[in-house]
Amino acid sequence: MAHRVTGVLIFFFLFVHVLDTALVRVSPQAYDTVVSTYKNPVVNLLEYGLVAAILFHALNGLRVVAVDFWAKGPKYQRQMLWTVVGIWVVLMAGAFYPVLQHSIRLLFGS
Repeated sequence: MAHRVTGVLIFFFLFVHVLDTALVRVSPQAYDTVVSTYKNPVVNLLEYGLVAAILFHALNGLRVVAVDFWAKGPKYQRQMLWTVVGIWVVLMAGAFYPVLQHSIRLLFGS
């Protein structure tokens, strides 16, 4: 279920991304205005969520491929799921400061 949810979330991000990027062809000033509204801590937190969704979707996708194409995949799917979750947690911990540094500096000063 999480794989499908992250896939839908990534799709919606890509849809919005294409729309706001296409705005540059209509009016560069409008594009700059829209992009400037993204520079706040709430959107920065959503960016961290996007990183989380992409990483989980990619790692879990590899697990799904292994389950489908490896003869022993179904037998080890639970262990592979926990491996994916463990790797995802480590990568998300590593992405915490690089992704959220703008908001951390805004909230706590630098």
